[in-house]
Amino acid sequence: MSDAANNIAELIEPTVEALGFELVRVTYGGGRKPTLQVMAERPDGTMSVDDCATLSREVSLILDVEDPLPGEYLLEVSSPGIDRPLTRAKDFERWVGFEVKVELGMQMDGRRRFRGRMVSFDGNMIVVDTDDEGEVSLEFGDVAKAKLILTDELLEAVQKQAKAAPEDGDGA
Repeated sequence: MSDAANNIAELIEPTVEALGFELVRVTYGGGRKPTLQVMAERPDGTMSVDDCATLSREVSLILDVEDPLPGEYLLEVSSPGIDRPLTRAKDFERWVGFEVKVELGMQMDGRRRFRGRMVSFDGNMIVVDTDDEGEVSLEFGDVAKAKLILTDELLEAVQKQAKAAPEDGDGA
């Protein structure tokens, strides 16, 4: 995460949590009019359109008052989606058994990128079963980026979770 994104995350996280959400990721960057992307979800992993709108309004108010970024930018508030980024230890724990892409901050044995089924996560080590190297162990602290890979198995799991989740009545 960039310094600007880290600063924004620290600035908005108390409000995000007070509204009942968990901050998943904050990114900032782009061209002439950069985008500030705030990704959040409820503790149960859901995030409705109304939730995004509520969070967007509150984050906008904070940013208007604090004015932490130079110039104009676009604010985008969203859910992590199905092929979500894995940013927190709890994300890795929750999605063991699914296909992932992991990029390390530094090379390990001449590679930075790994793709395969996440076999396990113990809070420190991520074990990924890759097609070309078999099982590789990656340190959680070395991960620069990670995300789920959209597969039929993942879609099916997410649909089952959605059916099991209680309805919140907002129609989203």
